[in-house]
Amino acid sequence: MTEQKRSGCPINLTLEVVGDKWSLLIIRDMMFGNRRHFRELLTKSEEGISSNILADRLRTLLDQGIITRDDDPSHKQKGIYSLTGQGIELLPILAQMAGWGFKYLPVTEELGIRARLLSEGGPKMWAAFMDELREIHLGLKRRRKAGPNVGERLQAAYQKVVTRKAKTG
Repeated sequence: MTEQKRSGCPINLTLEVVGDKWSLLIIRDMMFGNRRHFRELLTKSEEGISSNILADRLRTLLDQGIITRDDDPSHKQKGIYSLTGQGIELLPILAQMAGWGFKYLPVTEELGIRARLLSEGGPKMWAAFMDELREIHLGLKRRRKAGPNVGERLQAAYQKVVTRKAKTG
């Protein structure tokens, strides 16, 4: 039995998969925060997702092929979540959303720095970051470039703002 969809519109169908707030934030945290365990996703998100909502959204993302779950070899009861190729290809959408939010909404400096850098870096930076995510989540090797990778640059910029703001209080 196939599930009835409201329409065949690609925007509608995409929204049916990732159109709720929590699903996109889980994907964001996996991409930008490298959060791969349930507990990390539950406790390290500023938005404060509840455990039942997190479990439901993870199940949906698994069912839709956006993420996978494997047993954690270091702990029998833990799982490691990974983005699939489909999930990684959501990066440009998140980058565009972040850039729009940075431009038009009152974002904080520390949480907006990644959006600014991704917006300035554009598709070339997004492609490099997706290659890094493919290596992290899919185990695909990539050619190394000199200097810090995109994920490291985004994290360093965020940390620099956090540190400066802590010093100036």
